[in-house]
Parts: sequence; C-alpha cells; structure tokens
Amino acid sequence: MSILKEIQKRKTFAIISHPDAGKTTLTEKLLLYSGAIHIAGAVKSNKIKKTAASDFMEIEKQRGISVTTSVLSFEYAGYKINLLDTPGHKDFAEDTYRTLTAVDSVILVIDCVKGVEEQTEKLMGVCRMRKTPVIIFINKLDREGRNPVELLDEIEQKLDIRVRPLSWPLGIGSSFKGVYNLYKNSFAFFKPSKQTIEDDVQVFQGLNDPLLQESFGADAQKLRNDVELINGVYEEFTVEKYSSGDVAPVFFGSALNNFGVQELLNTFVEIAPSPRQRETTKGMVEPHNEHFSGFVFKIHANLDPKHRDRIAFLRVCSGKFERNTFYHHVRLDRDIKFPNPASFMAQNKSLLEEAYPGDVIGLYDSGTFAIGDTLTEGEGFMYKGIPRFSPEVFKELRNNDPFKTKQLEKGIAQLTDEGLAQLFTHNINPNRKVIGVVGELQFDVLKYRLLNEFGASCDFVPITAHKACWVQYADKSDVEELFYIRANFLYRDKNNNLVFLAESEYALRMATGKNPKAKFLFSVEHNDQTVEMETV
Repeated sequence: MSILKEIQKRKTFAIISHPDAGKTTLTEKLLLYSGAIHIAGAVKSNKIKKTAASDFMEIEKQRGISVTTSVLSFEYAGYKINLLDTPGHKDFAEDTYRTLTAVDSVILVIDCVKGVEEQTEKLMGVCRMRKTPVIIFINKLDREGRNPVELLDEIEQKLDIRVRPLSWPLGIGSSFKGVYNLYKNSFAFFKPSKQTIEDDVQVFQGLNDPLLQESFGADAQKLRNDVELINGVYEEFTVEKYSSGDVAPVFFGSALNNFGVQELLNTFVEIAPSPRQRETTKGMVEPHNEHFSGFVFKIHANLDPKHRDRIAFLRVCSGKFERNTFYHHVRLDRDIKFPNPASFMAQNKSLLEEAYPGDVIGLYDSGTFAIGDTLTEGEGFMYKGIPRFSPEVFKELRNNDPFKTKQLEKGIAQLTDEGLAQLFTHNINPNRKVIGVVGELQFDVLKYRLLNEFGASCDFVPITAHKACWVQYADKSDVEELFYIRANFLYRDKNNNLVFLAESEYALRMATGKNPKAKFLFSVEHNDQTVEMETV
C-alpha cells in the first residue's frame, strides 16, 4: 500500500476536557464501539499501567485522577485511529498542551450540568492558537442539566468559536428521550446501557413525517420548533469551516450509557482531517514526503522501575518509519537505530515494524531524547510548535540527604526532561534550584517519584514568584540593569536560556520598563528560544 493511502487511513486526535466531564468514559466507549475492548471497564483505572511508571498508580488511586497522557491505537471502519487521552486536571495541563502539538484534531467534552469551566477555556485557547479542528461532545444528557441553547451560547462566548449542532436532544435528565440527527433525519431513542452496545434508531422522512407525531405526541412539535430555531440561527455546516478551526460541530449524548457515541465516532472518521503538513525550521514538511521525519512530544522516565528505562513518544510526520533503521537525531547530530519500537493500546504495548504519518510510537530511550527533538533521514531541520509556558507555582528544591545528592540531581534532571516540571538554576549560585509547575499536585508527584524511583529525599520550599519570563537580547548591554540590579532573580533553564523570575506584576513591569531593548517571553519552544509565542 502506498504512503498516500496509509496517510488517508489515519486519524490522530486528542480528547480534552475539564476534570469529571466524562473524558475517560468517552474514551472507553469509543474503544467499545471500535471492538478494541469488549466490556466497559477494561480500560478505566488501568490505562497508564504500561505508559507511565507503575508507582504512578498509587498516586492515581489516592487522587482518583489521571496524571499522564495515554496513547491508544485501534481500527475502526477501515481507519487507523490514534487517540491520545489527556489528563483533565489543571495541575497536569502542561502534558495536555504538549499532546495537542502531536494531534490533527480534538474532541472537547463538556458536562451539560456544569457547562464551560476554567480548564476548558485554557485548553481551547491552545487549540485556537494552533487552528486545530474541534468537535464538541456535550455529555451527561441523562442528568438534569442546563438548556442546550444556553449551553451553545456559553460555548461561543467563552471559547470564542462558532458552533453548529449536528444533532439535537429531545428533553434532558428524567425527560430525555434521545437525540435527533439534523442531517440524516433520524432519531436515536435513549436506552440506558452501560456495558453493551444497543442501537434503537428510527429514520423519518423529514420533520413532517406522520411517524414523528406518532412516536412523540406533543413533543413532536417541540422538536420541530427546536430544529427550525437551530437551522435559522446557526450557519450551514461545511467540512472546510470545521477543518480550518473556524466552526465546531456539536453532538449531544451520554457516554456512560453508550448514547450518542457511535454517531460521534462515525462523523469523526468522516470529517476529521488526515495528517497534514507541519512547520519546521526550514519550512513546511508534507506528510507524503518520501523521507521519514517526526518529533518527540512526550517522555516517560522509569517506565519499568526495575530497569530504569525511558520511553520517548514520537509523532511520525512524514515518510515511513521502519524498525532497525538508522535515523538522524538532529539536536545531537548523530544516527541512532531503534530495534524495539512500540505501539500502544491502553495498557498493552506491542512491537511494530513500520509506522506512517499520524502514528504515535514509543522509542526506548537511554537519555538521548528531550521533548521537542526531531528525527529525520538525514535532513537538518527541527519541528516547531512544541511550547513551554511559564509555570504558575514556584518552589525551591531542598535536599534532605546530602549523601544522596547525585541521586537527587539525576532524578530531578530526568523528571524535568519528561516535562513534569521546569528546572531553573540560579545564574550566580548553581546550587540554588527552583522548580516551576502548573499546579501544586505536581510537587506531590515529583517528591513521591524522587523518593521511590531514585532514593532521593527532598522538600519543596515556597518562594515568592509571579512569572517566569525568558529574556531575549542582542547584546548584554541591553540587559545591563537586569544583571546588576535584579541579578538575584535571574536563572537559567535546562537549555541555558536566561530566565527572569519576577516577584510580582509590578516587578515585571519595572524590569520590562528598565530594559526596553530586551524581549520578555511567557513561552518559548522546547528545543530553542527563538520562537516568540506571547510577549509582555
């Protein structure tokens, strides 16, 4: 089969949501409909056993949340689906941000009871920044939730994207009867079914079909009025507007009860984009380019604590990847062969012989990879668009056992390589190290893993810090004031880039005002500091 046909078969997407919106449940039911699993519950609570350190399971059990992205590959309707199930908790948002760089589209899950929540807004902001096509699934229609029209208005307002319902619910909560497909003139009757798949679909000859009145009685007129309102208010849906990221199609259902999921999946494989061109430091690379290339967007240290191995997750972007073939590691300028590349399906991983654009593969890593690294067949470009954002919480690393200093240094280096947190070393005193994270829970994970995987006991001591800003300048004279007056707040990141840890919003304004020739960046590329994404 040609590379072009393989590319057209692939759909690579992420499921994102606020915690408890039903993201993991929807993931499970997509696998159920695809035949990848045969009973609900086969994935939940086990999904990261093989893609994260097994010690994470204690953290997951204690907190009741997912702490890492899970990679799942399966077949459906002749397509190869690569699904990346992301953490919903805001404290692990950095992992989700990076995952969004490796997908071609997104399914956003919204709880019909709670509506749009803060984390949903942040995730959608990243999708808008990258013009990623989004399908919205409004979940939990079997519960007493909010009015669908009100929800759509809130989505457009808070997420800054136009929507177009492709289905419409009749009733909600205890009065929920099912969902009407606006384009196929079919109605799926709601029947709770948590474990198996049941289809009860009636096709009508339009909204004036006598069968509609016979099936719903007085509710038939309400459905007609609702559909007439939707068609009058919202513009006609086109795949082109969806693919450009301008319009998000909306579906309604109940993932827990297997309802609305198959309709969502069928539409997804029909309209979701296949792998597309991606930007590099030397221009755009098309997926059908005959030369292989891909980038690392995620790293897991200590996949198996007994062997201290790591897995680098690589998104294939062009050409064909083959096992036991030498590929060029651009940053290190060396060729590496991979005898045991792996593909993933929930808790199972298997050896793969080849992979094509859109596929996500696991490469066993002895410490040679960092997030943002590019593999090619010899070309010297790097893929762009893998961001590092300014953390939101900062604490100083304190060693509790001087005899385990080497273990602590090795552990914190490996765990920050994963992107769990960011390491900032003081510009003058290299023994002073500050860890920056998105949320407090990350410190619990770091402390637990450092002790259990590296034998290093440590504490994290709070410091006063408002923002981390990467400082770009042409000449040191451009930041003379920064080095002489604010030297105590200057650090270096893992790439030796200069970082200013501002104590407050006022301190940040003063620093930018006193150093007008410098650029203060809230985010940079993982593999470089040359790409400006948001400036002060």
